[in-house]
Amino acid sequence: MTALFEALHLRKRYGTATAVDDVSFAIAPGECLGVIGPNGAGKTTTLRICLGHAAPDGGSVHFQPQPADAPLRMPHDALAIRAQLGVVAQFDTLDPDFSCAENLRVFGRYFGLRGPVMDERVARLLEFAALTHKADVRPATLSGGMRRRLSLARALVNDPRLLLLDEPTTGLDPQARHLMWERLQQLLQQGKSILLTTHFMDEAERLCSRLLVLDHGRKIAEGRPRALIAEHLEPDVVEVFGVGAAALAEDAALRTLAARVETSGETVFFYTQNAQPLLQALTAHGHLRTLHRPANLEDLFLKLTGRQIRE
Repeated sequence: MTALFEALHLRKRYGTATAVDDVSFAIAPGECLGVIGPNGAGKTTTLRICLGHAAPDGGSVHFQPQPADAPLRMPHDALAIRAQLGVVAQFDTLDPDFSCAENLRVFGRYFGLRGPVMDERVARLLEFAALTHKADVRPATLSGGMRRRLSLARALVNDPRLLLLDEPTTGLDPQARHLMWERLQQLLQQGKSILLTTHFMDEAERLCSRLLVLDHGRKIAEGRPRALIAEHLEPDVVEVFGVGAAALAEDAALRTLAARVETSGETVFFYTQNAQPLLQALTAHGHLRTLHRPANLEDLFLKLTGRQIRE
């Protein structure tokens, strides 16, 4: 299938710092590509290049308007490409002086919407965002989840083929996040494509067809979530936590029962192909708590990028 959107060998430097270093990816119609990585990995800079807000020092960005048409190229065809994109930034950019409906109407005018077409589009998007009852109120009176849904509705005013979402659920409570996920899944079912950056690994696994893992500006892994987990991790994880648990990381007998052992504070993570012998051995440490679970995307993230905090 012809890629809807393609970035090839992107590079971007700020002074002596390299923000993006030879990053390539493609997005197919109806696909959600997730971009994950620590703070400073190059996620937002990559999005800015894709939007034409930052000029790359190398590489190119292409958008395929229709299969038979010649591809558009950023920044030469920036206006034509942006007309088919929808963007939800990391921080709200709603106009505080306008009501919810007015925010959509003002944005729609940039794309030439008028009259009955505008009326129908605004009503439909307010319903999609579950904000019909808030049409005439200003964003400042909305909850965080409502504002994010309004931002998503505004990004859909021009009926884009590709959405670029930069951490769209940061700061939301679990109920608001789940409602946002539901709306994004609806868009994918309608055939829209999504480029998503996120720090929530459950969000990435729930929404993304494929993942791109960035660190220090470079692509270090790419693939389907479950395939990446199977490629890089042991299938079983046993967490042991409580006072004195960290000492178990040095227990030679327990280490032989795991392929890999990591410690974070007073929690020890045993990664193993078969957890049962390890769980049996841990019964001798009944004062500690254990959690046996399958390996997940958070384990993948930490293995590939490390546990050290990035400031």
